[in-house]
Amino acid sequence: MLRLGTREFGEDQPVIMAIVNRTPDSFYDRGATFRDEAALARVEQVVAEGAAIVDIGGVKAGPGEEVTVAEEVRRTAGFVAEVRRRHPDVVISVDTWRHEVGEAVCEAGADLLNDAWGGVDPRLAEVAARHGAGLVCTHAGGARPRTLPRRVAYEDGVMTDILRVTTGLAERAAGLGVRRDGILIDPGHDFGKSTRHSLEATRRLDEMAATGWPVLVSLSHKDFVGETLDRPVKERLLGTLATTAVSAWLGARVYRVHEVAETRQVLDMVASIRGHRPPAVARRGLA
Repeated sequence: MLRLGTREFGEDQPVIMAIVNRTPDSFYDRGATFRDEAALARVEQVVAEGAAIVDIGGVKAGPGEEVTVAEEVRRTAGFVAEVRRRHPDVVISVDTWRHEVGEAVCEAGADLLNDAWGGVDPRLAEVAARHGAGLVCTHAGGARPRTLPRRVAYEDGVMTDILRVTTGLAERAAGLGVRRDGILIDPGHDFGKSTRHSLEATRRLDEMAATGWPVLVSLSHKDFVGETLDRPVKERLLGTLATTAVSAWLGARVYRVHEVAETRQVLDMVASIRGHRPPAVARRGLA
């Protein structure tokens, strides 16, 4: 069982986490939801489309203009409070690696801290434990926040490192008091990885699922999809959805995405093929 905020998710229940960027320079939407009104409209839309989690980020993942702790808090904490007021049952996640930001957003009502940079600030897990929040434990290959990978190599193989790091972070978090049913592990596609590393991580995702920790994948329009198909950011949806289907078949539980409705259809189809979901309509051959 995965328990986040007031929600509980069964083992065979795929969960969509919708991305809501509070940045003026995000790689995908270029600041489309930087302003409050647009961001709140985005939340309304993705919840209506079936997202159980909204993941709010105040700092672009890649290199760019410096964002101080105070500015990241300004972009996220007040917005979290407003989303909580409007949507008491939605799971609110915040994408941050800084414990100071984690403290502010948890006080504002966040349920989950999405640490995409792999525990670079060890105090973030302490914040999650203190507030009863969940935590995403990600493999970033030791990369520093907002840096691009350069000549990355893993002596024992990328999946060996992913398993060692993510399960280690998860056990550390549990030891600090983070609820075990609120901890997820993430292979960290693109983060500290080449395209071949991210493809291998996807191909062997069942090894992560076999650890017993619920697996989150953040695939949407990422560079490994773009390089694999030689497509720019805005033309990576089909590649993203194909990778989503493979990830679902191999046991991923949570999907961090830009396109919620399309992802919902992919996940429903995979669940029906696996026998976990009946067809929405079953008329063919029955008349």
